[in-house]
Amino acid sequence: MSNITCPRFLFRPGRLLVTPEAMATLRAHQIPIISVVLRHVSGDWGCISEDDARQNDLSITAGLRLLSIYPLPDSARILVVTEWDRSETTIELIGNMECCTPPRGPTSAQARYPRWPATDYQTWRHA
Repeated sequence: MSNITCPRFLFRPGRLLVTPEAMATLRAHQIPIISVVLRHVSGDWGCISEDDARQNDLSITAGLRLLSIYPLPDSARILVVTEWDRSETTIELIGNMECCTPPRGPTSAQARYPRWPATDYQTWRHA
C-alpha cells in the first residue's frame, strides 16, 4: 500500500492566465506553474489572513472570487485569483498589480481586488 494521497480539488480553475513576470519568476525558482495551481484549487490559500481564508472557504460554495498568496524564496509573492464564475484563474506577481480607484459609496467591494491590464497576460499551456 502506498502513503500517497491525491489532493481534493474544491473548484475548477477555468482558463489559466499568467503574466510574463510571474512566469519568469516561477521558472527562476524552478517552481512549476501547475504546483501553484494545485495548491490553490485544493484550498491551500498560502499566506493570506485568517479572515481572507474564511472568506475563500465560503466563496467556494457561494460562487465568489478566490484569492491565494504564495511567498517565494526571494521574498517575492505570487498572487492567484480565480474569478467568481470560475472562468479564469490569474497568476501575477504582487509587485506588478495596478490598483483600482475605489468606487465611491459603501459598496466598494471591487476596491479590494486589483485590476490587471489585459494585454500583459499569456495563456499558459502545458508543453
